Amino acid sequence: MFLPIVIISVFVVIFGGSVGLAIAGLFTSGRATKETTVASDTQTQRTLTPQRSRNGRSRGNGRQAEPLPADATVTFGTEREAAEIDDILASLDRDLVGLLPIKKKVQEIAALLLVDRARQKFGLEAPRPNLHMCFTGPPGTGKTTVALRMADLLHRLGYLEQGQLVHAMRDDLVGQFIGHTAPRTKRTIDRAKGGVLFIDEAYYLYRGADSQDYGQEAIDILLQVMENERDKLVVILAGYKDRMDKFFSSNPGMSSRIAHHLDFAAYNLDELVDIGQGMMEQARYYLSGEAEVAFRSYVTRQMREPRFANARSVRNDLESARLRHAHRLTSEPGRNWTRDDLMRLEPIDILDGHADLLPNGASSEPRHPPSLT
Repeated sequence: MFLPIVIISVFVVIFGGSVGLAIAGLFTSGRATKETTVASDTQTQRTLTPQRSRNGRSRGNGRQAEPLPADATVTFGTEREAAEIDDILASLDRDLVGLLPIKKKVQEIAALLLVDRARQKFGLEAPRPNLHMCFTGPPGTGKTTVALRMADLLHRLGYLEQGQLVHAMRDDLVGQFIGHTAPRTKRTIDRAKGGVLFIDEAYYLYRGADSQDYGQEAIDILLQVMENERDKLVVILAGYKDRMDKFFSSNPGMSSRIAHHLDFAAYNLDELVDIGQGMMEQARYYLSGEAEVAFRSYVTRQMREPRFANARSVRNDLESARLRHAHRLTSEPGRNWTRDDLMRLEPIDILDGHADLLPNGASSEPRHPPSLT
């Protein structure tokens, strides 16, 4: 009688232990699977939005490099090379005509952050520089292009985690009904965190004459984020200078949070012609001698128009010239066209009925080589 009871007891213990181990293994496996999934998702996010820490700041692991000894030295050529910012500064000079004060300001900001990086290596901590900016000037003067370069520059120097630029306007921030503005503004800000929030025509956020407008709510949220989360986000406000000045006078709290003001001047005629020729070279076109004269005359007239948008208008005018060039060539289906014909724009492609802009003696019709027959 005693022996069967012992056998049964042993069986229960063994069976119960096996079940317990199986259950424990199931939970452990589930937890491991979940952790693996989270790790996989995190890795995917890092692949899509790489985070490069180049300034020695602690990110993620809570550890920071030991400060350099007091008698150590640094060179800023090495610092620039380590941050990989030379190509950004070179692209500003290469891709943007004129804008010398803007390029100098960008170089000054880069220099400030390079020195800040070097100081941190010696343990010389200082408050994070205020990097919120305002870009003023007429349309088509390179504000968005410089903002994109600035986002990349701040990312490479370690002051932005991702470096993306989110372009926003009033409709992206301000709702039309009660309760719509706050979530809309916060959603746009969340998309921009880790990068730059570029608010174009920012003065439209404020409509002081309309007591039912919700723009002030968006401004209040922006003010709070710009002050309390400036290590996560850089805000760039953009628009016409006179309207931005009025906006700041009505919102002094916003003005006090902007550290850098960059004023983009309108391009002069020579700069616009250089911009147009650069666009043509990039597209593998060029202007004939007479077409260049016609183009200068045409741009001179366009600059007097109230809606002229500088480089943007030049780009649109040259796109129209390409359309007329293509139509001119294809309108003679039996004719043989050379490689040079496919690249060269003539006055008739530029002017399209504005022959009065040609200098005396010049013809709007393309010159054809003499026949060999």
